[in-house]
Amino acid sequence: MGQKPLDKSILLWYTYSVRLFPWAEGFEWDEGNRRKNLDRHRVSDQEAEEAFFTQPNFIFEDVGHSASEKRYGLLAETRSKRRLTVIFTLRQGKVRVISARDMSRKERKSYEKIKKAPPL
Repeated sequence: MGQKPLDKSILLWYTYSVRLFPWAEGFEWDEGNRRKNLDRHRVSDQEAEEAFFTQPNFIFEDVGHSASEKRYGLLAETRSKRRLTVIFTLRQGKVRVISARDMSRKERKSYEKIKKAPPL
């Protein structure tokens, strides 16, 4: 399945993730993903979680990687201004982070464009 350009797949949700997924009971971490994010990308689980509560944040469905379950991506800036992409899924009432890393150049461009757009 072909990947859509990021700009076209982002849903303009100017909202806190808590309101987006009001039933979410918190976060669930897989130890392997937690270690990978820290070792490879130098992103702690606390920093990845923080991205969900900063504004603006933008969530999009990760269609190209959603074979067995729906996956989503989050573009956000932490309080320290680090721009992160967090890939996650929703399992049993919890946000399960799969990957957290610095935004790619393409993601940063999309984030800047959308950040300047007027809210819906």
